[in-house]
Amino acid sequence: MTIVKDVEARGTHHCETTALGVLLRHEGLDLSEPMLFGLGSGLSFVYWDRKDMPLPFIGGRVKPFDLTRNLAARLGLTLTVEETTSSRRAWENVAAPIDAGRPVGLQLDCYHLDYFRSKVHFGGHVVAMYGYDEHDAYLVDTEQQGGAVRTTLAGLAMARAERGPMTARNRSFTVTLPARPPSWQDRIIPAVKDCADAFLAAPIANLGHRGIEKAAELVPGWLLRAGEPRQDLPQAALLMERGGTGGALFRVLYRDFLDECTRLIDDDGLRTGHRLYTEAATLWTDVSALIEKAGESGDAEYLTRAGVILRDLSRIEREAMQVLRRL
Repeated sequence: MTIVKDVEARGTHHCETTALGVLLRHEGLDLSEPMLFGLGSGLSFVYWDRKDMPLPFIGGRVKPFDLTRNLAARLGLTLTVEETTSSRRAWENVAAPIDAGRPVGLQLDCYHLDYFRSKVHFGGHVVAMYGYDEHDAYLVDTEQQGGAVRTTLAGLAMARAERGPMTARNRSFTVTLPARPPSWQDRIIPAVKDCADAFLAAPIANLGHRGIEKAAELVPGWLLRAGEPRQDLPQAALLMERGGTGGALFRVLYRDFLDECTRLIDDDGLRTGHRLYTEAATLWTDVSALIEKAGESGDAEYLTRAGVILRDLSRIEREAMQVLRRL
């Protein structure tokens, strides 16, 4: 058995920030999950639909691994990323740093992980790996998945090699702090402004505040769009509220990030952004509850009400990001 020493195997709410937290704490930098999410400019919005999907996907964050790249660039971290189509090389890329005493981040498809309770394909899942023996890999996943967990080496290999939407080719990564790390407090305002700029200037209409407006138009028709409404709508609501988002489609994480920022920086714009995202988080929870009720009851009125709230959310988040962009 090979186990990296001094790893704090603490699961938090969101997979990518959980893995980053494990890797950075081992390097000596301990930041809260909301701070990691915010410094990585992680908040976004996407309304994604394809004909082969049972229901459109509503996402609340940037693309998988963009948060990690953003955070590394902002904090001056050395981010070492390995990808390969070779199963042998993929294992070597993981075993070598662990043998050398360093945990490793992995992007994979959670469907093949033995401990995962919900068997759905999601190729953008991220975990930290800190050990292995002849049968199992020792991982840190989110709190809701168990925190410190194990999965078979065979299952891990399949999860890493899976192909499909949002997957990567056996991606593994490590992070290293610079000899003189920059003050992370000084990187807060640039992170907030970059997130706001991207949200407001999204290049297509299904992203950012325009994407929320598009959702407001299309969600009321989801009972007709869904293949199995009684199953598909509650599942969509579950993913929005409890599917590793930290609550309210990542808005709780961003609300808490802004709250932490206001305790470090005296700025009216930050306080306004925090107030507006506090309101937005509550409304996103209302939207997911209405989508769930629509699926359970078959009553489209719940979706009509969700659409009305989504229009309000488009306005509220646009206003919040306009304020935050001017910091």
